[in-house]
Amino acid sequence: MRYDHHQREFEETFSPQHTVTKLSASGLVYKHYGKDIIKAHYPLLSTDHLELAYKKMYKSFMEAIDAIDTGVEVCEKPAYKDATGLSARVARLNSRWNEDPATTPSQDERFEVASALCGQDFLNVLEPLVESSIPAYQYVEQAVVERHLVDASGEIIKLSSGGMPWKSHLYDLERKHSVEPLIKFVLYTDETGMWRVQAVSEEHAGFTNRLSLPEAWRGVRDADLESIAGIPGCTFCHKAGFIGGNINYEGALSMAKSALATQN
Repeated sequence: MRYDHHQREFEETFSPQHTVTKLSASGLVYKHYGKDIIKAHYPLLSTDHLELAYKKMYKSFMEAIDAIDTGVEVCEKPAYKDATGLSARVARLNSRWNEDPATTPSQDERFEVASALCGQDFLNVLEPLVESSIPAYQYVEQAVVERHLVDASGEIIKLSSGGMPWKSHLYDLERKHSVEPLIKFVLYTDETGMWRVQAVSEEHAGFTNRLSLPEAWRGVRDADLESIAGIPGCTFCHKAGFIGGNINYEGALSMAKSALATQN
């Protein structure tokens, strides 16, 4: 029960799927007690959903803490430094070298502030995961299974409800169902009822798409976009090519199909 990761021979990771990031003390505690913590907040969670929440909380929250602690860079040459993460915010609570200890909070007081900060961050990730993301899992899985009903290519899926969180599930479901070729576009409605066609990004690379919307469409709107694309009802295409819109489902599907045709 000594959760120390500093031994020379220590090589433990969260699971065989996490081969790069070794556990820190935080990860060790989570690996042993994570399910108990989640269950304490959500006692009615089913066994399957508890397991899913446990794995996704590590991937979406805990792994970054382990990686920063054990010296794993997010990429080979980071383009910028992010000082907004939990580890950085906790570090800023430490005393500065030139502070007067007689007039500033003690280390114990600082620890209590840091503990509350970490706990709240944990819950801020856990709550939407359990209350929104996990309930969406079955619907995203249904969309993946029924993808050939949307288009014969199997590279487009249609979600049954707008605003449904799908990104965190899609890659796992592709592996689960041995999806090949991989899904390129997701169709769904936004809060206004407009149909969106969104490109699926490469896994672990949020700004690199598997296939973007055509270059000629990007940054163009409404009638101009209809004319260029040759598809009625187009409303916009983002200048980065990762998302576009159409007033109806048929138009959004046509946009996705047209984009698919550009990869051949």
